[in-house]
Amino acid sequence: MEALFGPKLGSNLTFPSQTNLFPVCNLYRFPVTSHPRKLAHFVPLKAAANTLACEDEENNRNFIKLDPSKWDHQSLFAKLDISEMDALGREIEALKPQVRNMFMSSKGIKKKIIFIYLLVTLGLAYHFEDEIAETLKDGFQKIEEMMADEEDLYTVSVIFYVFRTYGHNISSDVFGRFKGDNETFKECLTSDAKGILSLYEASHMGTTTDYILDEALTFTLSYLESLSCTCKPNLSVLIRNSLGLPQHKNMEILVAKEYIRFYEKEEDCDKTLLKFSKLNFKYLRFLYLQELKMLSKWYKEQDFESKFPPYYRDLLVETNFHTLTYMEPKNSRVRIFVTKFYVLQAIVDDTCDRYASLREVEILADTIERWDLDDHAMDGLPDYLKALVKLIFGTFQEFERELESESGGLYSLEATIEYFKRFMRSNLQLARWASVDHLPNFEEYLYVAGLEIAIEFTVASILMAMENICKEEAFEWLKTRDKLVRAMATKTRVPNDMFGYKKQYGVTEEEAYEKLRQLIAEGDKMMNEEFLKPINVSHQVLKTVMIDTLRAINVGYDKEDNFTRPDAHLKNLIMSMYVDL
Repeated sequence: MEALFGPKLGSNLTFPSQTNLFPVCNLYRFPVTSHPRKLAHFVPLKAAANTLACEDEENNRNFIKLDPSKWDHQSLFAKLDISEMDALGREIEALKPQVRNMFMSSKGIKKKIIFIYLLVTLGLAYHFEDEIAETLKDGFQKIEEMMADEEDLYTVSVIFYVFRTYGHNISSDVFGRFKGDNETFKECLTSDAKGILSLYEASHMGTTTDYILDEALTFTLSYLESLSCTCKPNLSVLIRNSLGLPQHKNMEILVAKEYIRFYEKEEDCDKTLLKFSKLNFKYLRFLYLQELKMLSKWYKEQDFESKFPPYYRDLLVETNFHTLTYMEPKNSRVRIFVTKFYVLQAIVDDTCDRYASLREVEILADTIERWDLDDHAMDGLPDYLKALVKLIFGTFQEFERELESESGGLYSLEATIEYFKRFMRSNLQLARWASVDHLPNFEEYLYVAGLEIAIEFTVASILMAMENICKEEAFEWLKTRDKLVRAMATKTRVPNDMFGYKKQYGVTEEEAYEKLRQLIAEGDKMMNEEFLKPINVSHQVLKTVMIDTLRAINVGYDKEDNFTRPDAHLKNLIMSMYVDL
């Protein structure tokens, strides 16, 4: 999105605000710099509200009117059948023992791990968490014995992928056996299309020291495109999908959707496992639709249309779709809470970016900073800001009622409120910069008033919403992971910064693309590394807040402006999850 600050704040400066997680904007005005990180210096807020002045500003401003949602919520729910959903649940429970028996009766640890890969890729692994954990724990203790003399590329790649997926730091040296005397990967491997694809997928699990995986990525990329033209049509589709977005970087529910189609056409397809996969996928889609119906009711009750001018993005369906990255049924509350957080992020961002004057942003920031729920504290606010403050406080009060009886619940709520205050300060800083025509360098923009703060707030909201975790440990982990948050923020910034890099350094588009691609790759490696570290926070928590969140970002940036202009690719994905049941 682009914020038109000129007509609003008396400035000719135009630059995009990026303080929510899925904004898609062109950051061409903020070139990459090597300046050290600078901390924000926030002046204490003493904004005195003047109702008449605010009303005059509101009556005389210009803003771009945005269209209402393109989705008819009622038509989305037309196919939601709770009785069918219940029947699916019963069928799943009836089949689960059979699939568990197939898994546990697999002969040898290698076959069990390959079966785990099937479960992961078909979206079924969450049904067998304990069995998978025990199998991999035992297998990792016998890793050298298990991998000795194994020369099948597909088998080695899948075993590597599965262990890393579950936080076991299997050495990438296992791929050394596929190199020839010249220390490059053997050309004969290219006759195995499925093996090359699995090596390509494994190469995305690398850390900053897995140099052989960098070589594997280069090697596989040089052959996969041509292999997709010569292999079986079913495998060709899988290769092309993976070249578009590798499995490790894609939302699990979308991977499952595509892999079920692939698996159904495989000669060794197990009919019981296929049926279980289809039932599970359909059940999840009904569950997501049921949650969206609840959220649609909540959204309608907020009555945005009568309370706010049409300056805000009406994207409930799109924001909810991104939360499907937290795929499992147990994450239902995460999906609901985080959707509401995204709605808050978007409307606060749009208010400060598209509509409010600097005076109003200061008043809003002051109100949020004091966190004063007394109606008297809002006496000086214009009506639309009163409505916004009530929306923010009311939503957090909903969370409080849900969390107050849980261990660590109120602690996590208070911590998340503090991150929300930082998010609000970042919007204020952007407004102040715009009011004086200050064009921030990219370090300022990214770390003082933008993406890093939005990422922290998003991760905090996920931790707050998660159930059956130690909230104190989780938030302590978040406080010490500034480099990780920076890497996550970089993922959302870089795809739109090519023009700025070209202009700043006078390089070609190809050179700029390569440099920015390297920045993304380094961030990915840092996150993979974090996931493999022995820390107090469980790998399941790390996967949810870190890996799964980044997967949603990857999908958002995969094709085009999927958040601000949710057409084409994202529309098709939404249709596949909510409509084409």
